[in-house]
Amino acid sequence: GKLQANPRSKKKVLPFIDKFGLDTSEFEKNPTEFLSFNDFFTRKLKAGARPLVEDNQRAVLFADARYLFFPNIFKSDGFLVKGSCFCLKKLLNCEELAGHYESGSMVIARLCPTDYHRFHFPFDCIPSKSRLINGYLYSVNPIALKKNIDYLTENKREITSLESDLFGTVQYIEVGATSVGSIHQTFEVGKKYKKGDEKGYFSFGGSCIILLFEPGKITFDEDLLAVKDMEVRGLFGQSLGTTLK
Repeated sequence: GKLQANPRSKKKVLPFIDKFGLDTSEFEKNPTEFLSFNDFFTRKLKAGARPLVEDNQRAVLFADARYLFFPNIFKSDGFLVKGSCFCLKKLLNCEELAGHYESGSMVIARLCPTDYHRFHFPFDCIPSKSRLINGYLYSVNPIALKKNIDYLTENKREITSLESDLFGTVQYIEVGATSVGSIHQTFEVGKKYKKGDEKGYFSFGGSCIILLFEPGKITFDEDLLAVKDMEVRGLFGQSLGTTLK
């Protein structure tokens, strides 16, 4: 992290953009204006670069990422991801809270180094104070998770409860991963936020976000569920699903 924040790391920005074909027209800054590689990594986008689905009954994807969707977390002692089982109680570090969501719905979003690394609120809500659970920084790419799904429950993470009139109480969990020790929260506790408002950002590296919905609170869009056991590429602002209220 310190190396990527060093001004000398600025020289890596343009070659990185060229190598991965990033669309610089979306950037709020000109690519030559970034002060370091981490300044580029935590970049903001221009207003309108990620149009929001306006329907208030709809939640939106909260980050540029590769998504997995689980309409039902059907096992009381954990849930299945890529054929492995890991424990909801370990993820939340709270048995009572885990019991509240064991029959609910889950979204896992994996951000890659090439992605826009700011994350947002998926619906109108009031956030609580984030709860930090310290841990490791294992990789959360699909190969790593297939070998050991417990990386998600062992890594450093922060948990925020979002209170929503339409979607109930949702647990928003940022998970650190390889080279990402810094999860930055930019929201104010107890303030009312609109769908699409910024919640925070990750510093350099790969990372992951998990959302947990209470039972009967959301129906994920059919196109997101059409591909089984594979990640779906999605952009912040696109439709996630509708409220069941």
